[in-house]
Amino acid sequence: MSFDMPLEELLQYQGSSPKPENFDEYWRAALDELDNTPPEPRISPADFAVPNMICQDLWFNGVRGGHIHARYVRPAGTENKPLPAILHYHGYTGGADAWTYIMGLAAAGFAVFYMECRGQGGESYDDNGNKGRTHTSHLLKGILDGDPQRLALRHAMLDATQLARIAMNMTNIDAKHICTFGESQGGALALACAALEPRIAFCVPSLPWLCDFKRTYELQLPIGGVIQEITVWFRTHDPQHKTGNWLFEQLAYIDMQNLAPRINAQVLLLCALKDNNCPPSTQFAMYNKLKSKKEYLLFHDFVHEPILNKCDILLQWILPKL
Repeated sequence: MSFDMPLEELLQYQGSSPKPENFDEYWRAALDELDNTPPEPRISPADFAVPNMICQDLWFNGVRGGHIHARYVRPAGTENKPLPAILHYHGYTGGADAWTYIMGLAAAGFAVFYMECRGQGGESYDDNGNKGRTHTSHLLKGILDGDPQRLALRHAMLDATQLARIAMNMTNIDAKHICTFGESQGGALALACAALEPRIAFCVPSLPWLCDFKRTYELQLPIGGVIQEITVWFRTHDPQHKTGNWLFEQLAYIDMQNLAPRINAQVLLLCALKDNNCPPSTQFAMYNKLKSKKEYLLFHDFVHEPILNKCDILLQWILPKL
């Protein structure tokens, strides 16, 4: 049983966060900006090499001066063969996992791209004159600029979409069989990419973040989770919550429950019923608004932690569909 709602209620819950009236216009403008950002992909050999696998670094341009890095792995001997692809996105504050982790997916016959979010734990960065990695503070970055188009995680969602476009334009990628995949923040980016690039065929979000912010905050979970930046915002800048409605209205532009209806891909949601960072109800607020073919798997005794066999689940789910 979920700690915040019984399953029968989860399957009916429609969320509590708002949806801006100009939501579609917001994302139309964002995609227009992406259309006018030439990706200029650059691929080079990685400094890691093993027999039977091709390991490469991919760099490309993101909106507003983003320099985005992804690890790219495919089986040796497939350079001229179109392969299905997995676009992998990492959790909040992190970076791409080890090359050997990525190779497990590639060994099943996939090209795997593992993107790193700008300014977090990997190599991607903004063109703002100061490189370096940060641990948190991306959720609300840009929120005081007076324009929700400047939200940092909006840029990450467009970077995820730019990666999909690059992969689809590669002659050795099967553009009709691309899957987005990730956990926590990575799950949110997998959903966002599938929403913003309608040609994505499959989407596997595990414990997705960025769903129903207001519900997550109102549950008053212990400080220290992925929603802590909102709590810290109120404690330091607005203890009386005078800006509360405004804050959640801004975050609604990057809320996955509002993007979910745009998804055409088949979706498999992995949900931990004791998740106290991305509560099950928030994930089902997104899930219940999907209009595409969908299914879910429940992990009854997991909190917000890695689903250790998620790659096994992904492969067993997607391989029969190719």
